[in-house]
Amino acid sequence: MDDVRILTVGDCAVSVEFGQEISLDINHKVMALKLVLEREAILGIEEMIPTYCSLLIQYDPLELRYGQLRDKLEALVGQLNTVEMPPKQVVEIPVSYGGEFGPDLAEVASCHNMTEAEVIQLHSAPEYPIYMLGFVAGFPYLGGMDKSLATPRKASPRLKIAAGSVGIAGEQTGIYSVESPGGWQIIGRTPLKLYDVNRQEPVLLQAGQYIKFKPITEEEFRAIENEH
Repeated sequence: MDDVRILTVGDCAVSVEFGQEISLDINHKVMALKLVLEREAILGIEEMIPTYCSLLIQYDPLELRYGQLRDKLEALVGQLNTVEMPPKQVVEIPVSYGGEFGPDLAEVASCHNMTEAEVIQLHSAPEYPIYMLGFVAGFPYLGGMDKSLATPRKASPRLKIAAGSVGIAGEQTGIYSVESPGGWQIIGRTPLKLYDVNRQEPVLLQAGQYIKFKPITEEEFRAIENEH
């Protein structure tokens, strides 16, 4: 418990913080606590929202007192190293790189004295952990990008970036889940809908999963797009 803080967030939520750095080990503790609490099915807990380093727990104070919840959390935090996590779930994300879908691919390649093919190979090689969702509905914050691809944001952000656009900003990569303004370097686009209000589960991805980008052609993009 020495490196864990349980903080109140208003009168119906607490935040369990495991540190102040972006770390896969810390994020695993966040996801382990979320898993244990889901298994416990504690009456009064209404929602849990994982972030890079913490788990926000919203609860009904009429069903669950703060002191009861804190006592439970303190007991569970000390057991997280023994939690058996489920197998890694990898979600394949098809991406058409470059062209109209990736207008900044050439700029990113030039910035690092690479060919566009080298950027694509490096970008699509890792399995990226999803640390959290945020910014807009369904936007995944990913770790694990090759540091040699780190590229500054655009000097002038675009007013409109298409949903599904895959971008790089500094040492991060991510996918725009909905159309929005943004300053990321756009290198490709996926035909998959990360957020669709008409689906039973509107958000496609979840924190704790992994993403594997799969390069596809423009023709394959159109075919998948038409299927969805």
